[in-house]
Amino acid sequence: MSAKRAERLVNLVIALLGTRQYVTAARIRATVPGYEPDDGTARADEAFKRMFERDKAELREMGVPLETGRTSVFDTEDGYRIARADYELPEITLTGEEAAAVGLALRLWESAQLAGAAHSALVKLKAAGVEVDTGRGLPLQPRLDSDEPAFEACYAAARDRRALEFDYRRPDEQEPARRHVQPWGVVAWHGRWYLVGFDLDRQERRSFRLSRVVGTPRAAGPAGAFEPPADVDLAAMVAGQFGGAEQTVVVRARPGTAVGLRRHATPLGAAADRAAGGTGNGGEPWDRLELRTTEPMRLADQLAALGPDVLVEAPAAVRDAVIERLTRLATMA
Repeated sequence: MSAKRAERLVNLVIALLGTRQYVTAARIRATVPGYEPDDGTARADEAFKRMFERDKAELREMGVPLETGRTSVFDTEDGYRIARADYELPEITLTGEEAAAVGLALRLWESAQLAGAAHSALVKLKAAGVEVDTGRGLPLQPRLDSDEPAFEACYAAARDRRALEFDYRRPDEQEPARRHVQPWGVVAWHGRWYLVGFDLDRQERRSFRLSRVVGTPRAAGPAGAFEPPADVDLAAMVAGQFGGAEQTVVVRARPGTAVGLRRHATPLGAAADRAAGGTGNGGEPWDRLELRTTEPMRLADQLAALGPDVLVEAPAAVRDAVIERLTRLATMA
């Protein structure tokens, strides 16, 4: 089944679950994304009818209880709805690991393009006069698209097995470099999204943090051009490339600053000495914070962004990395 057809079927199911009324084929055509628009031609009508008949048959083959009927005696044609009582699953009990997997899948769903289209279908149905059960509607809302602009293009290329090219900037490089990759999948690890695949330029397996992708990745070549290894573990690849032993970093923060940093830190109390970074502008002691990380250079980026509000006590490697970043920024100003 093609990705477009799968999205259309999902949109159709969501639309028919969102109403207790029977929805006519004409209204479905006008409100559910993916169907041939009505341009007044016989060709478009015939294309829609064929597509809709295939979709109805597909849903019924999958066990979706699609009903045909009329909402009132005044209706002039049959409509369609999904019998919610027959469609809903019984109560499900999940283990902690299963619940975590479902949560990650939901996050991925909410970042996909179909979330907006499915929500749009519900809005259009309500605007067209169809009674929508808002209490049971599916509150779909994209979340990651704005934070990770490259997510959708990378996910689509991995799904369709198409080669991908993009500009990628490493923290230690001034300019981004062009990368050509066979994308195997997109995976979340330690709160960040990564593209995992085969780097065609370096001829090796690689992982790429989506936040370092510059611009919009571009898919090239036909779909189905490659197959990922059957035994590949995407999360393990990311952990092997970007992970490492956990390190402890101690910093001083000016009182009332570095709010985001404090959310992940363990307070160690106030600085005891009056050396540089010991007191704030009003003479009050700075706060000492303990941070744990497996990515010290990424933490150095965050600390450098806070400028004079933080001071790294230890380890020396992180302190030197922050100084190097601030020095580089100063020369560019």
